[in-house]
Amino acid sequence: EEIERETAYPDGKVEKVLKNGCHLIFFPNGTRKKVGSDGKTITTTFFNGDVKQIMPDQTVIYYYADAKTTHTTYSDGLEVLKFSNGQIEKHYPDGKKEITFPDQTIKNLFTDGQEESIFPDGTVLRVQRDGSKTIEFSNGQRELHTSQFKRREYPDGTVKTVYVNGQQETKYVSGRVRIKDKDGNVIVDTKL
Repeated sequence: EEIERETAYPDGKVEKVLKNGCHLIFFPNGTRKKVGSDGKTITTTFFNGDVKQIMPDQTVIYYYADAKTTHTTYSDGLEVLKFSNGQIEKHYPDGKKEITFPDQTIKNLFTDGQEESIFPDGTVLRVQRDGSKTIEFSNGQRELHTSQFKRREYPDGTVKTVYVNGQQETKYVSGRVRIKDKDGNVIVDTKL
């Protein structure tokens, strides 16, 4: 690219204006800046290897060389971070966050404190603000974890509950109820 003019400043900065309209600015510390002919596309390459790009639509792409991480901020406020291990985080303007892990697990963090994780096998884990959890398994089973009990619901209608004191209660679709104490001894069994 042909140079139209070159200016050296007293602070050691050098600016080159190319015939195509681009400006190249070289700083004494090794940082360089390129302003595109449109005046809106700006790429700054820092002395440490980091690169910051400002696009015409005001999207800012910042690459952290040491961490091998790219942080993109869009004009609508969405921020996307891409890590070297394949993890991707999206930070939405409303405060919601979506994290995609290298194994393709997706975790959503909502502004009200709730969380939702979707695992590659189809299992969905939801955590409420109070800490209670609901797990929906791909085989149709469902679990509910609270501070008082853990309950598993089976596709056939059977429900098994384990309470914090260790007592277990199983309700079958037939109406049968079996209760065991914390040591596993049957204390009630309503065989029909």
